[in-house]
Amino acid sequence: MLKRRDALRILGLSAVLGSGSLGLAGCGSSGDGANGPLRVALVNHVWTSAIRERIAEFEDLTGRRVLVSTMTSDQLSSTYNVKLNASAPDLDVMMYRPLQEQLLFARNGWLTEFNDLVADDSEYDWADVQDGPKDRVTIDGRIFGVPIITERPTLYYRRDLVDAPPTTLEEMYETARRLHSPDTGLHGFTGRGQRAGAVSMFSSYLYSHGADFIVDGRSGVGSPEALAAYEYYGRLLREAGPIGATNMTLEQITPIFAQGKAVFAIDADAVYQNFIDPATSTVGDRTGFAAFPAGPAGSRPFNIASWGLTINAFSERRDIAWEFIRWASGPEMTLRLQNEGVPSARTSAWADEASLTAFPPDLAESMAAGIETGVGADRPDVVQVGRARDIVGRPIVASILGDDVAASARDASEEFDEFLVRDARQRQL
Repeated sequence: MLKRRDALRILGLSAVLGSGSLGLAGCGSSGDGANGPLRVALVNHVWTSAIRERIAEFEDLTGRRVLVSTMTSDQLSSTYNVKLNASAPDLDVMMYRPLQEQLLFARNGWLTEFNDLVADDSEYDWADVQDGPKDRVTIDGRIFGVPIITERPTLYYRRDLVDAPPTTLEEMYETARRLHSPDTGLHGFTGRGQRAGAVSMFSSYLYSHGADFIVDGRSGVGSPEALAAYEYYGRLLREAGPIGATNMTLEQITPIFAQGKAVFAIDADAVYQNFIDPATSTVGDRTGFAAFPAGPAGSRPFNIASWGLTINAFSERRDIAWEFIRWASGPEMTLRLQNEGVPSARTSAWADEASLTAFPPDLAESMAAGIETGVGADRPDVVQVGRARDIVGRPIVASILGDDVAASARDASEEFDEFLVRDARQRQL
């Protein structure tokens, strides 16, 4: 946590060292200089809502104005690509997806390295950050950000409609199909179906069928196990899901479940409040949570650091940007946010029994199960993640539509193999 003595130290450092203290290359003055307002870009997320309520605390401690921009994840990615390609200094702190943007951004020289920042900071306590999330912000020993949110898929289900949550994927399908009644406005299941956007949630079905996106450097999406996962997920949404499932992302499925129009949904546990908030949900008091159901290979959900904070390499305010990150993701603030139901990447927060009571008991159990058996990625681990998701997401759509999913998976696998050859050449930082 940033204390007043730290704030005074940073104000002094900025006056003496200016923007050069973190090795900034010259890149113009459109960022308003080292003493200009700190510009922070965040995604629409429960973590963002919680930290925005506390921004005034940081401003009071440092005397520095903070300008926050909040966008959807797609808007955020577009903004980063435009500004970073132009070496623009008018972004300082960036909320980003380590699994989505980091390899590309680091390879392009767009991110500040954090090794020296975290190495000797005992109060920040880098060792307290969980190993998996730390690995995801590190490339060849070089740290490019700090993880702030962990998440896993959880099964949201209507406790008033099913006696107990299904423990297997096949059981979930059978129950969803039996209760599916679109004529009365009730769907058995709702989940992401939009091509590239569905890939992250589909990954848990893939892993739980014993498959993976990449196996020994080659495409894994053409394997019999992967085909079984594609077929299952498509059948689930085609036979028990709402019309238009191939256009649906989290933004569409949340209100479907929250308004009582679905028996089951599977999505990230970090956004559970969106499903049960009394202000928007009519079934929050009837919603239960359970671990990801087991497939042929068991329950193998993703368990990832979904969002992190990093610093634009072209920022003119990298000293104060680090102090913002230090304040927002340090042990004290992390515990405060987890006490409000925001799942963190710090061991100390999860070890605090009081923080666990911020979550519904069955959700906490679901989280614990996901941490125990989870896989540390929810998409292909490549440089051009967006293109990879587009390729491996194609059979998802084919399966939902009832098309020839075997042919689609075969074509996708061949294209993905070619993609991986090019990607291997791009991975060198």
